[in-house]
Amino acid sequence: MSDMMLDPQTIARSVARAMADDPDQVGAFVEAIDMGDGVTDFRFATEYRGYEGWQWSVTLFHDEELDRWTVNESSLVPTDQALRPPEWVPWKDRLEPTDLSVTDSIGTDPDDPRLEEGFRRTEPVDERPQTEDGADNAAAVLASDEVASSEDVPTSPDAESGEGSDSEAAATAQSDVDDAVEEFDLSRRHVMSPLGRSQTAKRWYEGPRGPKSLSTKTAGGHTCATCGFFVPLKGELNLLFGVCANKWSPDDGRVVSLDHGCGEHSEIEPPEPTHLWVQSKPAFDDLHIDIIAHAPREESPEVELIERINDRDEDIDANVTAEDDADETEETGVTAEQPQVEETIDLSGDVVPSAEHADDEPDGSDTERSETESADARDAAGESGSQTDTSVRVEPEPESESDDSADPDDSTAQNA
Repeated sequence: MSDMMLDPQTIARSVARAMADDPDQVGAFVEAIDMGDGVTDFRFATEYRGYEGWQWSVTLFHDEELDRWTVNESSLVPTDQALRPPEWVPWKDRLEPTDLSVTDSIGTDPDDPRLEEGFRRTEPVDERPQTEDGADNAAAVLASDEVASSEDVPTSPDAESGEGSDSEAAATAQSDVDDAVEEFDLSRRHVMSPLGRSQTAKRWYEGPRGPKSLSTKTAGGHTCATCGFFVPLKGELNLLFGVCANKWSPDDGRVVSLDHGCGEHSEIEPPEPTHLWVQSKPAFDDLHIDIIAHAPREESPEVELIERINDRDEDIDANVTAEDDADETEETGVTAEQPQVEETIDLSGDVVPSAEHADDEPDGSDTERSETESADARDAAGESGSQTDTSVRVEPEPESESDDSADPDDSTAQNA
């Protein structure tokens, strides 16, 4: 017995299990839908994550002559409880007015419900088509009945002059129509239909220039209906809207409602002049950085020479100031704190003892060593420049009054 002669439900289940990624994704049998002409749709529950509410559908065809079942198609179909994406909407229906730029155009459908045909003047048709004899007889009978009924009704002087009043009324009605056509320019090929006008009024009234805007709430009751810069519209929209013509208003040149307000009403008096300046708080923009590109500096020898001279003058002034501070310290008797130096190295290679060991030397050699140390310090200061501050400064001791090297003139004066 071949597979095609098995139970159709078993065949459908095997097909669904073969189509699924995992045989366990095919659940229990739900129902069998007879579609006619020997076609049956077998449905099975879906145990597939993310497809809750979907069903496996396997369509089989039953050949009654051969008593065999063959597979037509198999797929996943959603039910009413299935999670599905929203229905596809054509791009033209998804567009918003703000999506179009000045260079875009979508055109107008011929059957746009917002438009209708304009006014067309038509002439009355006097000629009537000829009818059959039976119709002519029926018309004659109706005419005779009308005449008989009119004879029964008494006439009045107003009725006798009805023909003249009807002609005058017709002429007046025709002139009114012509005035309306000219006033509202209804002779265009298409004009707005009542649906288009109602949609426009709703869109304008609920927009940013209607009574619900923030500017209306802060206008203090000064609405556009009482403003001198309000220009009314024509037609039915005249009942609710107009155009703002105030150049100082943010709504200048735009359609506004009668109960809208912008704060620049024509009846608002200007503020009184004052000489006081009220400084508002400064606003700092800390969200942006301004990058300023400087022009490249031109290399000039004269400018470089001047800068070097200025730098040298500053160094000389600093040295002079340091020397003046040292002289003031000597005069006041205040000794500045200087770093202790253990020894001073002579350029000739001899090591000169420091001031701490000067007391150990004989008295006769104190003056000579002091002079030698002073000369070495001056030589070192002349070569190193900046090292003079750290050298030890030793001054010669003052000579006594009984020194033999006194001035001979003084001794002669004493002997005299």
